[in-house]
Amino acid sequence: MPLAAVMTAPNQPVEVQQLAEPILEKGGIILETLYSEVCGTDVHLLHGRLEGVPYPIIPGHFSVGRVVETGGAVSDVNGKLIQPGAIATFLDVHETCYNCWYCLVAKASTRCPQRKVYGVTYSANDGLLGGWSELIYLKPGVKVLTLPEEVSPKQFIAGGCALPTALHAIDRAQIQIGDVVVVQGCGPVGLSVAILALLSGAGKVIVIDKFESRLVVAKSFGVDETLAIKANDPRQHIERVLELTNGHGADVTIEATGIPIAVKEGLNMTRNGGRYVIVGHYTNTGEILINPHLEINLKHIDIRGTWGIDFSHFYRMIELLKRHSDSSKNIAWSSIISRSYTLQEINQALADVEQGSVLKAVIQPNLS
Repeated sequence: MPLAAVMTAPNQPVEVQQLAEPILEKGGIILETLYSEVCGTDVHLLHGRLEGVPYPIIPGHFSVGRVVETGGAVSDVNGKLIQPGAIATFLDVHETCYNCWYCLVAKASTRCPQRKVYGVTYSANDGLLGGWSELIYLKPGVKVLTLPEEVSPKQFIAGGCALPTALHAIDRAQIQIGDVVVVQGCGPVGLSVAILALLSGAGKVIVIDKFESRLVVAKSFGVDETLAIKANDPRQHIERVLELTNGHGADVTIEATGIPIAVKEGLNMTRNGGRYVIVGHYTNTGEILINPHLEINLKHIDIRGTWGIDFSHFYRMIELLKRHSDSSKNIAWSSIISRSYTLQEINQALADVEQGSVLKAVIQPNLS
């Protein structure tokens, strides 16, 4: 019987349990987990900050593994037959209906009320439907892709859910060649945003964070400026952004912190007529006072939210990694990973992510 790390309820330690082997249906796939990530969403799950979570759950919404068995002939979106032994990954979002008002009229499938998410909105009572497990069961219809040979499992999980989320934010930002881009927050999403901004032709990329260790990593990826938030001088980084932009502010600012005050600060760092993209506020962390006249309308500023990803972001992420793999283009994606943990170390992994002592934590169920 496979082992899985089960989050039984909010604010309770995660337990490693033996669960039943999956029953393979026609069109289903059983994966042996190679890597699954631990991200900020999992910390929110631990503290019960997301609605509609059917505890107990097996977290781990972004994973990669080796195909053990398929329920008959199963193909990926490119029509490629998925064979046992192949290295494969899958879009964590499943059961999007493509039949409701959001899907058909608003063209906003990430808001579909039928959508379910592996590791988040499937119960452990329903099976091995999360990545913190030795095996993952992919239900019929789950969107699966085999990794190209240029992309290793470690490179893929280094990107994790942060990279397609960042890709979606970059789409929303509509960066033009030469733009000055400010990124608030240098966790996995913020760092990915900064890398993609550079690839999009930004003239200058400025990254802000309170953790110096994260800023060192950002600098290693080629960002132009890194600014540390100082508790004793909370406006220093805002003033420095204005200095670096001749007093105008950034053309594009992208928030990836999840902290309400960052939104007010970000608006103040963005130029008149600029664009402000919010991607970090995945849970309700409170309110902030905004002056609609001075900070929005007078500045003629665009504010754009970014919620979730769809299959296009997931697919394009892999194409991006294929072109800019560690070896071919010198983007050392794997260096984003701070540490690998076993299933038995999952509570330590969650604590490390919450405290910011690691940039990216990954789970290797069979790590020896």
